[in-house]
This record gives sequence, C-alpha cells and structure tokens, in this order.
Amino acid sequence: MGREWAETIRESAAIATLDEAGSTNDELARRAVTDAAAWPDLSVVVTDTQTNGRGRLGRVWVAPPGECLAISVLVRPATPSGAALDPERFGWLPLLAGAAMTRALRRLTDGAAIDLKWPNDVLTEGRKLSGILSELLPDLSGVVIGAGVNVTVASEALPTPTSSSLLVLTGERFDVDAVASAYLREFRPLYDAYLASGGDAERSGLRAEVRGVCGTLGSRVRVELPGGADLVGVARDIDGDGRLVVEDENGRLQSVAAGDVTHLRY
Repeated sequence: MGREWAETIRESAAIATLDEAGSTNDELARRAVTDAAAWPDLSVVVTDTQTNGRGRLGRVWVAPPGECLAISVLVRPATPSGAALDPERFGWLPLLAGAAMTRALRRLTDGAAIDLKWPNDVLTEGRKLSGILSELLPDLSGVVIGAGVNVTVASEALPTPTSSSLLVLTGERFDVDAVASAYLREFRPLYDAYLASGGDAERSGLRAEVRGVCGTLGSRVRVELPGGADLVGVARDIDGDGRLVVEDENGRLQSVAAGDVTHLRY
C-alpha cells in the first residue's frame, strides 16, 4: 500500500502501513500506549491484509488477503482549550466514523444507495460493506477507531450471505489506497468540527450529519438489548447523546445506548 492519502491527516500524526496485521486496532493500541509521544492524535495504522480482525460483540471480521481495507485511527480528543474531552462525549466517535465512511463510499460510487446502520455498520441494500469498532485505550488516554471495508472481494468470496463489497456493488475494482483516502478526507473535518464545539454534537453539526446518512431511522427494527431482552418498534431519531430512539409497539419512546440492531422487513 502507498501513502498517497497521508496528506489527509495532520503532519504531526504517525502513519504505519503494514503488509499484514492481525488486527490494526491492536497494532495501533500497542503503539499508542507504549510510545504515546510518537503516536499523537489522528495517527493511523492501515493494511489490506488483516488476519485476525474483529467486530462488535466479539464477531470475527473475515478478510481475503489484499482485497479489503483495514484502517485504525487513534484519537486523543481535546477541547479548544487543550483540556481532554469528557469521556461521556466519546459515544459519538463511532457514529462520526460511520458517517465519514458512509459519505466516503457514496462519493466513490457516485451516490450509490449506501447508508449507516446505527451504530456502526455501513450497508448497501441491506448488505454489509463496512464495519466500525471503537475501543478505549487501556490507559484511557484515547480511543482507537477501526474500520474494515470489503473492497475487491468477489461475490463467491464474501464472508456471509449478508455481506457485499465495492466490487459487487459497482463492478469496479477500487484501489484500497483510494478508499482509505476518501475515508480520512471525510473523517477529519467531522472530527475537527466536533472538537471545536467542545464535543457538542448539535452545535458541531455532527448529529445532523449522522441523522442524514442513517438508514436505520424510519425503519422497523428489533434491538437485542444487553441482558437479552428485545425491543421491537420503529427507529425515530438519534438523541443528543447518540442513542437510538425507538417507538415501541405501545407508542412509547425508548432511547437505546447499546444493542444489536436488525432492520425488519415486515
């Protein structure tokens, strides 16, 4: 992989382009903790061959060698005054990354039907193109935001029946570097605006951006809640804390901070 996309992040940031990685999140987290000064805000680890990727809830991210983008961005969020951002605001970071990826893939595909599924998947026609996994550093000094994209995976090589790829969607063989560049070009302005507002998703415009690309809104959903209970209803909004607001079958609005969402077809 090349570094043509490096100009999209700050000059002070560190970049590691790896021929292969078990997990880019693990690689970046290790570097960020053991040598924090060398790995500042917006540093990146990227590869097109990830052998031990993972998603939310311990799921495995299967990626054929050389056919997927695996990219992790380190953020050490701070307010304009230089103070560390309140960790309560970190819940917007995976949504920010999901919005950035959705916008990037739409641009690359000239406006194909690509949407964000709350909180962290990017779908086309109900099939997964990309997933986001955010993890707090062990020393609590920042967050590693990982993203995986199926780029040139052929239909017969897709990991699940509910997966897709840019190749399957468009018939084009996109360059992995181009996908990384498009993602970072969308990520940075959203992130910079969020920090400039002190982590205010409303004032920065982040809430509006996320709502604008979120295909979950207006959909009938089933949310598997922590603890095993299910919430079935219609997704109505994303609140100021990034939670999904669902109108249940009795007409009551419930805000969900975490859960596995399924878009229902009936």
